[in-house]
Amino acid sequence: MVSPTDAERFRCLCRSSPWRWQSLRFEYHALPAGSEGQDGSAADGLRAWARRPNALRVESLDGLLLYSTKDINDSKDDFYVSATRRSWLLPPQLVHPVYTDEGFVRRRPEAAYGEPVFGNGRWSSMLDPVELAGPAPVSFETPYANVAELLSVAEAEHEGRRVLEAVLSPNQGYRPYDAGHPLLAPGRTLVRLDWETAVCVYSLAMDGPAAGAGHSLAIHGVDEYMLDDLFVEVSMNLTDVRAHIPWPLQPGPP
Repeated sequence: MVSPTDAERFRCLCRSSPWRWQSLRFEYHALPAGSEGQDGSAADGLRAWARRPNALRVESLDGLLLYSTKDINDSKDDFYVSATRRSWLLPPQLVHPVYTDEGFVRRRPEAAYGEPVFGNGRWSSMLDPVELAGPAPVSFETPYANVAELLSVAEAEHEGRRVLEAVLSPNQGYRPYDAGHPLLAPGRTLVRLDWETAVCVYSLAMDGPAAGAGHSLAIHGVDEYMLDDLFVEVSMNLTDVRAHIPWPLQPGPP
C-alpha cells in the first residue's frame, strides 16, 4: 500500500514541471515493445535542447540536425489576439500555483501550458507529466477517483540523478496529452520523475502486448543559457565589430 504522504508527493511532483526549469539539455531513447533493457542505451537515441516556451532543437547522436524551431520570435497579429481566448492566458511562470511544504505544486492555475513537440505529443507529456495526476487533487480520496492508481512509490536513481519511481495503472479518468502516445499503457507502467525538474525521465509498460515499450531520458543540463541561434536554421548574428573589416580602396584616376 502507498501511504497518503507518498501519494501526494508523487502527484504534486507530476504537476510541478512548468515552475522547475526554463531550459533543458537531454538525450532521449525510445524503448520498443519487447525490449529487455532498463536504461535505453541500446536503442536509437536523439540529442535535444529545449527552452521554454516553444524553442526546441533535435539532433541525432552523430550530430545530424533533425529539427529546429523556426518561429520562436514571430509576433502575433491583432486578429490572433482578439480571436482566441488562449492568447490572453499568461505563461505558467507568471502565475502562482498552490505549493506544498516541499515546494511541489498541489494545484495548477489556468495558464498557457504547452511544451515543444517533436514527432508526437509524447515529448510534451514527458516534459510536463501532469497527465499522470491531473491539475488538482481530487475532492475525496476514494478508489479509482484519481486518473491513475498508485501501486508503489519509492526514491531511486536514474542516469545519476535523484528520481521518484512509481508503478501506476490508468483509471477511466486518465486523459493523456496525446491519445495515440500515452505515458501509461493498459495495465501497469513503471515511471520515474526527476526530482529537480519533474520531467518523466523513464517509462516502461509492464503488461500486455506493449510490455517493454516506453522511453528513457538522460538529463545533461538544466537552466543553461541558450541563445536564439541554437534554435534557428540560419544564424541571425550581427557583424562582430571587434573584428577588423577590410575596406578596399579603388585606385584613383590618373
